[in-house]
Amino acid sequence: MTYSALEVAKHMLTHCFNTRAPINNLRLQLLLYFAQGESYKIKGEPLFKENIAAWQFGPVVPSVYYEFCACAGMPIMNSYETDISPEDKVIIDSIINTKKDIPTWKLVEETRAAGTPWSKTYNEKGNRSMIPKDLICGYFRN
Repeated sequence: MTYSALEVAKHMLTHCFNTRAPINNLRLQLLLYFAQGESYKIKGEPLFKENIAAWQFGPVVPSVYYEFCACAGMPIMNSYETDISPEDKVIIDSIINTKKDIPTWKLVEETRAAGTPWSKTYNEKGNRSMIPKDLICGYFRN
């Protein structure tokens, strides 16, 4: 099933809040990117329908960014009811758990490394350009 990025983000925020490890908007954006990639890798389809853009500090889903930008760099201390399937929760939660001990700025470096979808898009098309979905899919499936 394909969700809105906001629905996935709300699940992530709830998971992190409930495990006493709330995240800020930057980390949320990075986790969304990795979860989208993991969904392509495992299921061959996107987890959410929105595009991801190549912004200065890494991949961003603009609609989700603007939803939580008032929190600035502070942890987002909210929990939500979501309709994410148990199968997709496994994908999302595994990304959160795999990345939980990696500092945010290391994740930024990982997403911006040479050869990544962010790097190719940012360097060829510039800041705030949309990263082609097939580029994300191909990167994570290889």
